Amino acid sequence: MAQRFPVPNAGNNGPPPQRYAASSVPPNLRQYSGPNFPMQQRSGFTPPPQMANAGPGPASIIRASQPYSNMRQGPMPTPPVGKRSADQRIPMSQQKPYFWNSDFSHSTSKKKKKLADKILPQKVRDLVPESQAYMDLLAFERKLDATIMRKRLDIQEALKRPMKQKRKLRIFISNTFYPAKEAGDGEEGSVASWELRVEGRLLDDTKNDPNKVKRKFSSFFKSLVIELDKDLYGPDNHLVEWHRTLTTQETDGFQVKRPGDKNVRCTILLLLDYQPLQFKLDPRLARLLGVHTQTRPVIISALWQYIKTHKLQDSHEREFINCDKYLEQIFACSRMKFAEIPQRLNPLLHPPDPIVINHVISVEGTETKQTACYDIDVEVDDTLKTQMNNFLLSTASQQEIQSLDNKIHETVETINQLKTNREFFLSFAKDPQQFINKWIISQTRDLKTMIDVVGNPEEERRAEFYYQPWAQEAVCRYFYTKVQQKRAELEQALGIRNS
Repeated sequence: MAQRFPVPNAGNNGPPPQRYAASSVPPNLRQYSGPNFPMQQRSGFTPPPQMANAGPGPASIIRASQPYSNMRQGPMPTPPVGKRSADQRIPMSQQKPYFWNSDFSHSTSKKKKKLADKILPQKVRDLVPESQAYMDLLAFERKLDATIMRKRLDIQEALKRPMKQKRKLRIFISNTFYPAKEAGDGEEGSVASWELRVEGRLLDDTKNDPNKVKRKFSSFFKSLVIELDKDLYGPDNHLVEWHRTLTTQETDGFQVKRPGDKNVRCTILLLLDYQPLQFKLDPRLARLLGVHTQTRPVIISALWQYIKTHKLQDSHEREFINCDKYLEQIFACSRMKFAEIPQRLNPLLHPPDPIVINHVISVEGTETKQTACYDIDVEVDDTLKTQMNNFLLSTASQQEIQSLDNKIHETVETINQLKTNREFFLSFAKDPQQFINKWIISQTRDLKTMIDVVGNPEEERRAEFYYQPWAQEAVCRYFYTKVQQKRAELEQALGIRNS
């Protein structure tokens, strides 16, 4: 079969004769839809003409193994025309079966639903005017979702910035005197001593929410130093210090106990634990900006406001700052870049001053507790920050919303299916004969697609279609395939191995 058709020898002065007549169609287009390759392979074809008013049909194509009991409810998608892909050139015996069936629609239903799947078709809205109320709710839902999403983004941006609020921390400094006791009757004697306690709590901390966890007193401070009278307790025993470490256990107060029967003057130094860190400005810069102790971003922002107010930014080189006489004294330069400001600020920023409380430990009275109160301002995390975090992390209603969305999608799909069925039977009721004819033609196309027989039915029904040049080659290939098939069956039956 190397040369299936004999080709006459070419003449001396002309090209060899062609097996088929030359085609006037470019090589990338097909002139006819008939097969010109082995029957096991799929062929290109000219798509059949679309039937006008063919009528709706079922949402899926029936399998070849099923009887023709379901009606077609929609036109088949137009098969591609042109060059066949590599998968199409594979013999049918090696190809995976390809069917358009209900499994396709089932797999698509598992995909993520979109908002467009909730919209009712215009025909349904025309048939049921009450459905406009549903469309209005859908539009309102879109606006509500957009508003919630915008608020969520605003909250996320707000959480990136420190959210603090000022509260009053009341410090209780109390002391108790214990007089000396003489030994006697099995009791040990004791010397006179006093006890100093430093405690505190936020005002109105538990009135609004009794179940709220109270913040420990020590969590507000970085260090605490109690300096006693050096003349009474000497240079080695007059300081009591506490400094925060990575392993510090928070406590509700501090207690100091020392022997003594005289009034003691003490100084209590409390250094607040600022979060974020705050710095004390150089006195000259503090007077200029009106800021005493603040965070670094606030200090830079205040300096930038001063520069803008006094128009110190260079009009030509915008990255430079022309210092006035005050900034020139502070920064010791007449001109500097804006990017140099953080570095030049470092020598002008100092640790914040501690809170100093002078207290007298009185030993007057017997085991009588004497208390002094002091109120200081502290910064605590805004309670709104916790609510914002809870709002962003809340997923309580997500499952319910998802369940309702799934019900809406299923309802809309059911409505669309009922609309298709209505149009299907309405078309049948208007003209049964024409509808049946068009339906049979449509089902015939579906059958040819499923059994991989493609072509133009209108051309194939005429005899001229089979007188085209490809028919002779197709017949030869068909018989050759049948002969090879019978030969293989015979060799298998006789047990002969074909080498």
